[in-house]
Amino acid sequence: MKQALTTSLKDIPTLAKTIASSLHGGEIFALIGTLGAGKTTFVKAVGKELKIKHHITSPTFTLLNCFPVKIKNKQILVYHLDLYRTKNFAEAKSLGLTEFWGQSHAVTFIEWADKIKTHLPPKTRVIKFLN
Repeated sequence: MKQALTTSLKDIPTLAKTIASSLHGGEIFALIGTLGAGKTTFVKAVGKELKIKHHITSPTFTLLNCFPVKIKNKQILVYHLDLYRTKNFAEAKSLGLTEFWGQSHAVTFIEWADKIKTHLPPKTRVIKFLN
């Protein structure tokens, strides 16, 4: 896995603003941290910056949430995955969770990405959340 950026709960708003302002489509973010470290809070903060109108919650049981948004006059889909309940990469792939990774019309946030770290695309940006 690439070198990770680390953050804490108190720094999430600033990081979310920075990330949201730099998005253009095709980005993949691996979100790593223990339960309650701020992974979902970070996605919510990015969603707020992108003016996503839907209520963002953890997709622990649905595995995937998708939100349409306009970024720099381009229609983008923000995918929010939670791999907490998946066993391995083969399971995630069989569920179709990798089909949109890196596509220019998508931005992907993957919670519990450390479960599939050896299968993440090389351009994945890693964010570690510290308690």
